[in-house]
Amino acid sequence: MRSKRILLGGIGAGMIVVVGFASLSGQSPGKVATPAIGKFSQNVNGKTTIPPMLTGSPTVPSIAPDARSATAPPVRPVVPGDFLLKTRRQTAADAGLWAKSTASTPWKVSETAILVCDMWDDIYCQMAAQRIRVMVPKMNAVLSAARSHGAMIIHCPSGTMTMYEGTPFRDRLKLAPRATPPVPIEAWCSEDSKVEPPLPIDVSKSACDDPVLGPVVRRYSRQHPGLDIAGYDGVSDSGEEIYSFCRANGIRNIAIMGVHTNMCILGRSFGIRQMTRLGMNVVLVRDLTDAMVDPREKPYVSHARGTEMIIEHIERYWCPTVLSNDFLETIPGSAGPIMPPPMLP
Repeated sequence: MRSKRILLGGIGAGMIVVVGFASLSGQSPGKVATPAIGKFSQNVNGKTTIPPMLTGSPTVPSIAPDARSATAPPVRPVVPGDFLLKTRRQTAADAGLWAKSTASTPWKVSETAILVCDMWDDIYCQMAAQRIRVMVPKMNAVLSAARSHGAMIIHCPSGTMTMYEGTPFRDRLKLAPRATPPVPIEAWCSEDSKVEPPLPIDVSKSACDDPVLGPVVRRYSRQHPGLDIAGYDGVSDSGEEIYSFCRANGIRNIAIMGVHTNMCILGRSFGIRQMTRLGMNVVLVRDLTDAMVDPREKPYVSHARGTEMIIEHIERYWCPTVLSNDFLETIPGSAGPIMPPPMLP
């Protein structure tokens, strides 16, 4: 697959949504080191751990001089406009049942950031990689629309920051003035028994739905090349950097997209658990995410139903969800100014 050239530019302050990443300078990455095969320990004894295929590092291609920035690059202009989010949550009902409730919630584009979580160029589970490829075109179109309306886009392809060092996108987050968070920012946020029960999907034995599981090794080296990094976008896999950038730029609303819903979307230092604890307004974009589910493991449901169950868990215990269409347009008249009609002769 050929890489795309990244467009330089900027984005503004506002909300946060999570999504994917594109490669630099149209160059292909080098070979990726292959670590020892490991097994998942996700959701074991009520604790979540990072899958052990994250070791090794890619060979980093050179970055063209015109893609580098010596000082902190400019941030996006603050512009008017409001998204109208149709949020969905689940609330406890009688007899231990849950009821879905919806609400209309306006978000200022200037206070909104979309985070693209771990939309890597490849992954050891080939069924997961196939579903990511299907998501990429729609995700890129949504990000392009949100970017055009003035929202901030932050690409978070964890473990690949060396690919983007020295670029305006990386420096925009890396050089943001540090803010003191109200609670510690953890490198990984495990299940919180004070807030949530264990996840409804068991991946302690297998998280991959490939018919025959291959080596559980690192295959990624950057964000998927089908996701453009452009304008005032940022790149970071650090919760501390992302929180600091948001505080410095008036961003209080975070929308998260990407993979995987029962792992990195919840557990990363910039994921749902951490951002919620930091007091940010957080939503999951439920039609642009995917879980790691093996139907051969408990609770023995299809991959699609397993992903729905994780989304329902998030709606019950952590934050609302929305559909990506909510970021395609702003409320009519909110982006002003309204110009008077031309004078007739």
